[in-house]
Amino acid sequence: MSEDNQFKFINSDGVDHLMLLHASMTDFAYSTHAHEEYSIGVTLSGRQDFYAHGAFHHSHPGQIMVFNPGDAHDGESGADAVLNYSMLYVHPDQLVPSLEALNVTSPELFRIQDAVFNDPLVKQKIMRLAQLIELNHATVSEYESLLFELTEQLVRYQSKQSLLPETRRQRLLDQAKEYLQEHYQEEVSLDDLCQVACMSKYHFLRSFKAYTGMTPHQYWLNVRIHRGKQALRAGVSVMNVVDQLGFNDLSHFNRRFKPVFGMTPRQYQRLLLAR
Repeated sequence: MSEDNQFKFINSDGVDHLMLLHASMTDFAYSTHAHEEYSIGVTLSGRQDFYAHGAFHHSHPGQIMVFNPGDAHDGESGADAVLNYSMLYVHPDQLVPSLEALNVTSPELFRIQDAVFNDPLVKQKIMRLAQLIELNHATVSEYESLLFELTEQLVRYQSKQSLLPETRRQRLLDQAKEYLQEHYQEEVSLDDLCQVACMSKYHFLRSFKAYTGMTPHQYWLNVRIHRGKQALRAGVSVMNVVDQLGFNDLSHFNRRFKPVFGMTPRQYQRLLLAR
């Protein structure tokens, strides 16, 4: 992998659980993973290719990419030119007050259906918020106001899209996801998950992969990686995180972490805590 691949994570000092990523990629490829936050970004140059929502997508310069919490996806540069993009990571709890103020029904379930789209106003808000985080001189009110404006534009965009009704199968699979999230420190058996989802083993495996884009084991590993990320951001030592999450050793944790964040856990922690 080329040293030209660069990943710069920046925490917002004005709003908790708001982070910016500036990425420059030539030959790096993300493994399939999902975030617990909304991932909202803009492709600046090059082209990003990724698989999400059961289809392949291409994000060209100026286009917006959105991954809802739990949306499984991968990603890589899809052209000869270097891929550059900026991505905001916003925890769902940060959007709930704005969504409630905008009269969104069930704000905790709000989702953007299109993984790639064009909208000048949404793009403007993303880039402005990214600039505030990078410059690090805005007030809390400025952050909150701009985050509300971004949420408002996303709601306006989504309101133009048709919504699909939730099914009983989705509700049962969500129960299995919640079970994995609650028991991420344990080896969860397939039999337990099938009981939670009220499905036979092979029907559950097929349905879970189709619904989440990951196998139950991949989903469980993804939850553990993100719990590790949270601990690293809180200043917990890397070796303590390894012990808490039950990885065999640091090398094992590195192998799981780097394909998702583009760097080792130690590099990630140093970058965030140095600011």
